[in-house]
Amino acid sequence: MEFITFAVIGILIVAAANAVGPKLAVAPALILVPLGVAISFLPVVSAIEVDPEWILVGVLPPLLYSAAVSMPTMDFRRDFTAISGLSVVLVVLSAVVLGFILSALIPGVNIATGIALGAIISPTDAVATAMVKKLGAPSRVVAVLEGESLLNDATALVLLRASVAAMAGGISFGGVALNFVWAVVAAVVVGLVVGGVNLWARARIANSTVNTAISFTVPYVAYLPAEHLGASGLVAAVAAGLVTGRGAAKYLKPRHRVSDTENWRTVELLLEGGVFFLMGLELWGLLGHVREEHESATVALWVGLAALLVTLVVRAVFVGPLVYALSRSARRGENIKPRLQDLGERLTPTDGEPVALPKRKLFGRKAVDGDELHSPEQVARFSSRVNRKLADIDYYLSAPLGRKEGALVVWAGMRGVVTVAAAQTLPGDTASRSLLVLTAFTVAAASLLIQGGTLPWFMRALRLPDTSSEQESERDRLHLEMRGSAQRAIAESGVLDSIPGLRERLGAYMKTAEHEDDEEHHLTPIARANFIKARLTMIEGQRTELLQLRDEGVYSASVLTHELAVLDAEEISLRMRTEND
Repeated sequence: MEFITFAVIGILIVAAANAVGPKLAVAPALILVPLGVAISFLPVVSAIEVDPEWILVGVLPPLLYSAAVSMPTMDFRRDFTAISGLSVVLVVLSAVVLGFILSALIPGVNIATGIALGAIISPTDAVATAMVKKLGAPSRVVAVLEGESLLNDATALVLLRASVAAMAGGISFGGVALNFVWAVVAAVVVGLVVGGVNLWARARIANSTVNTAISFTVPYVAYLPAEHLGASGLVAAVAAGLVTGRGAAKYLKPRHRVSDTENWRTVELLLEGGVFFLMGLELWGLLGHVREEHESATVALWVGLAALLVTLVVRAVFVGPLVYALSRSARRGENIKPRLQDLGERLTPTDGEPVALPKRKLFGRKAVDGDELHSPEQVARFSSRVNRKLADIDYYLSAPLGRKEGALVVWAGMRGVVTVAAAQTLPGDTASRSLLVLTAFTVAAASLLIQGGTLPWFMRALRLPDTSSEQESERDRLHLEMRGSAQRAIAESGVLDSIPGLRERLGAYMKTAEHEDDEEHHLTPIARANFIKARLTMIEGQRTELLQLRDEGVYSASVLTHELAVLDAEEISLRMRTEND
């Protein structure tokens, strides 16, 4: 009964923070952590210690899975170089640098223990970086930060396990590298299989509630077997989420996707808010453990602040060259763009003649004069690759990662509850364990309060370019394409010729900026059913076109996602009318 009482109070506090936060222009996490800290110091509240397994196993898999589902796979692919560098190389580099510094600052802590704490502190937190998205940061910065936070936990936890083993004298550098490769590769395979089976099974279930209930199990279905194989369960959950997110529009019904979105938003809100609130509540208990072993907890405060400063410096040193390399790559893409455009024009065959490829290396294959693409399928596939490459170049040029964006990537890389939970997995016989755990808490709390608290001001100071007008123009172009695809779909279906008067009604419908359906009330039931059937055919054609455009990357993910949501809402409305007639 006591647990239920605390759970209800906690849910209400999380809900209140999420309701009040936007009105105060403050992220809910920045309310929940200080509130939890304040409550932990109340005399009536006893010390709270949360089993880290509840966070690492119970909370992280669903949160990372949900974030992966909503992340556009096209953006993930395009910025995979930056994402992999930040989530692997930077984590290892930060952990090693911190390991040497922490071993020098904390008496009795050796290099292996210092690297273990460095691995705990190094990864950014997926929940914390969600603040950036809500503040309206550039979409490419958001994609890089989200991708980094999805994958860097696996790197950190593998490195943490290796460091703990090294503390006991039982691992080599080769063993660490082999463990990491296995942890990632095996996890990706498990995640891909689980994601594919998830789509296959849920596509055959009509009940939306049952469908969404099954989706709640997917992150654990991926996590548990991966961990059993010695791989990273978190990477498996992320891989399953990416597969699900990419295939949902094709395999799942609109009402299932809408149900998933709304229910998972509730899960995210409660889990995100809950872990930040618990993070604050744990402070008094951590202080008590430190006082038992040390006279003062002040050293943890200063060491934690120093560690946070080091992580920011290392991150800035790493991001600077990374941004420069990405800018050079974008310029190279701009140089080859005219040749690709010329190639795209040549890939349009006339009179059934085969298409000859140019003599230059493209897409990882060397084509020489005389090479020909004979079949229409070959031409279509190669043309799609050319269009995708051109779209990638336009993406890099229209959304560059310059110095301002790089500065935001550095400052927005916040630590969070994962750092606190991972610190508590340190073995009980670790030297100065309580001090190390409190140091990790200090880093996480200071990162959230200092970086998160100043993030709105920091973004305003950077004066990042406003891309809203470009997005509006992009939406207008996409709407024109959607109207054309709707007209082609209805023409190919043959419905117009079989139902008298339908062509005129649909023509009036297509000319309206908004979908107004007042005229349906003046139709007979049969005519209204035919009208709805025709509109559903149009929607299906538009959705097919959207998925094709998504694969080619011609439009930004945010614009495509919004348009797909509009189509889903309209289809659900139309099918509800059909069911009610």
